Amino acid sequence: MKELIIFSLVEHIALSKERIAELIEIPKDTSHGDYTFPCFVLAAQYKKNPVQIAQELAGKITGDEFEKIEARGPYLNFFLNRSLLAQQTLKKILKEKEQYGTRKIKERIVIEFPSPNTNKPLHLGHARNIITGQAVTNLLEFTGNKVQVTNLYNDRGVHICKSMVAYEKFGKGDSPEKAKRKSDHLVGDYYVKFAQAAKENPDFEKEAQESLKKWESGDKKTLELWKKMNDWAFKGFEKTYKLFDLKIEKNYYESNLYNRGKEIVLEGVKKGIVKKKEDGAFFIDLTPYGMGEKILLRADGTSIYTTQDIYLAILKYEEFKFNRSLYVCASEQNYHFKALFKMLELLGYPWAKNLVHVSYGMVNLESGRMKSREGNVVDSDNLVQEMKDMASEEIEKRHKELSQKEKDYRSKTIAMAALRYYFLKVDITKDVTFKPEESLSFEGDTGPYLLYTYARAQSILAKAQKVKKKSALPQLTDKEKQLIIYLTTFPQVVSSAYNSLAPNLIANYAYHLAQKFNEFYHSHQVIGSEQEAFRLALVEAFAQVLKNALSLLGIPVLKKM
Repeated sequence: MKELIIFSLVEHIALSKERIAELIEIPKDTSHGDYTFPCFVLAAQYKKNPVQIAQELAGKITGDEFEKIEARGPYLNFFLNRSLLAQQTLKKILKEKEQYGTRKIKERIVIEFPSPNTNKPLHLGHARNIITGQAVTNLLEFTGNKVQVTNLYNDRGVHICKSMVAYEKFGKGDSPEKAKRKSDHLVGDYYVKFAQAAKENPDFEKEAQESLKKWESGDKKTLELWKKMNDWAFKGFEKTYKLFDLKIEKNYYESNLYNRGKEIVLEGVKKGIVKKKEDGAFFIDLTPYGMGEKILLRADGTSIYTTQDIYLAILKYEEFKFNRSLYVCASEQNYHFKALFKMLELLGYPWAKNLVHVSYGMVNLESGRMKSREGNVVDSDNLVQEMKDMASEEIEKRHKELSQKEKDYRSKTIAMAALRYYFLKVDITKDVTFKPEESLSFEGDTGPYLLYTYARAQSILAKAQKVKKKSALPQLTDKEKQLIIYLTTFPQVVSSAYNSLAPNLIANYAYHLAQKFNEFYHSHQVIGSEQEAFRLALVEAFAQVLKNALSLLGIPVLKKM
């Protein structure tokens, strides 16, 4: 219906469809119409008072889709034909179902996440990374793109060697089986032990550097320990990925890439882009772009993280010929990616303009910021289990008769809905202080509330007897009308979320949609009413759209809570 308004306006004013779409608003006061268009923006162009412009447009625009169009001050208010609106909206949703709100863009997109270090388990910050990456991936796929999910394992370097040194000192043949620890958690235990020991003995830091030199020189014993501990990390990560239903199509490994960017640097020297310092180090001067000098090769000829990322970006383009390549990474890396993209552009890669850093904020606990080396982190596995236990307690209170299998399924679904929604309802660039109990509430702006509302709609549909004859479209009540209008806006919300890579727009839409449904539900009888057929169709359409929205957030629905 908004598109109809746009087409009606574009015939009479000299603004683009896109600009008109940006200006159209939904008034808070329903007496001001279903949609309103402010005419201030036209005053300078037409050299008229915006009140006069609104009056003139109200006399020109007509159509069966509108009950009336009126000018109120400088605003042009559109009152939709309720019956036509209901008929078209419900028909479209119930016909398209899971496809309602999709677009067909058909780009090739590569997205990289969660890219963990192999010296510790995945913690709460990684959980936000995975949840954000999956939601962005869902948005990209829902709008018709071909998306390749990739992951870079940071599996080498001095931070990895720290866990190895601690294991050599304190491990004494330890293993996940002996310790009865999840394998990646055991690796993380030794990373913490290293940090603790290094406080007492600074020589530990030197030993970590020596371990790295041995690794780079191919020392057999060092490589064997490195492979063993990395394998523990990988096996543990895979179990965590399953908790989040994360499917990665291609893994890259820093150990295979770290030394592969040297040729690119030397080619940059020939082009005059890369320069050499007196000590022998190579750099690109990004000072004109406000980023200073960026070292690419150290004086001893070894490469750094940025050099590896330059090579990997080129490798991805060669492999996928992407239209866009996205990196889901915390805001701590904002400078790194800004510099990386600019260097690739200066080195002559035209696709560098299509690289995107999906930056997300840090995750804190109420006690403060997490630090892996100090061991004060919330591991993703433990967090999910804790939340499942909390959800299970609530299910046990309500449904003692359920099988243990069904209780486990519902508790996991509710726990993951709580976790995903808690992170996705806010702008991804903002820092978040995570509060598990708050996220699991069945009331308010939470994942469980949305699941409960969906289940309520399904309960109505399950109780309804088969309607034998269709009733005529009723004169809509305000609550019905508000719900239907909100259902019509879903494709536009999807479009906005896609354009800005902002899953929070979907989450916020889902919450407000659920609120409007509950307002309708509490004030209208559905089963047994004179409008039963229409209202059941409205309930079904609502459930479908809420399911579509939650699916974009990675949240599966429950027909029963």
